Amino acid sequence: MQKPNTIETERLLLKPATTEDAAFVLELLNTPKWKQFIGDRKVNTIEDAENYITVRFLPQFERLGYGNYVVTRKSDEIKVGSCGIYDRDGLDGVDLGFAFLPEYEKKGYAFEAASSLVESAKKKFNIEKLLAITVAENKSSQNLLTKLGFTYQKLIVEKESNEELMLFDLNLK
Repeated sequence: MQKPNTIETERLLLKPATTEDAAFVLELLNTPKWKQFIGDRKVNTIEDAENYITVRFLPQFERLGYGNYVVTRKSDEIKVGSCGIYDRDGLDGVDLGFAFLPEYEKKGYAFEAASSLVESAKKKFNIEKLLAITVAENKSSQNLLTKLGFTYQKLIVEKESNEELMLFDLNLK
């Protein structure tokens, strides 16, 4: 039986991240693609991961009712990735983000999880527009965003890192 705030798809459960997910978050944030395309979050220990979840994820769930979800495969309860709707400083709206462990890429999990979050954004969270950001080198993310119906809008510069990012949006009205 699914818990409140859990989103269920055919093969996956998307559960709000908690400090019990610290080992998984530590692993995910230290994959080569995370560091290359998203950046080094300086999460190097279980304690760092617990703090990251406590400071970055839990307050947004409390405030908005949505945030970062750990994506778990229903068939064997293995945590395969992360997908969420984030309220980020510097963006005029909330954005969709996703990352998966390398061994679970190219299996349709990202599309399945992200599609369910787009649907929840519209029907459950009453969000009228979703944004998404990615670096130009991350062609896989761009392809997934396009497949989800997002449209490229423009290049923006992220304030903290001064990094140039591609901004996409999706109207949910």
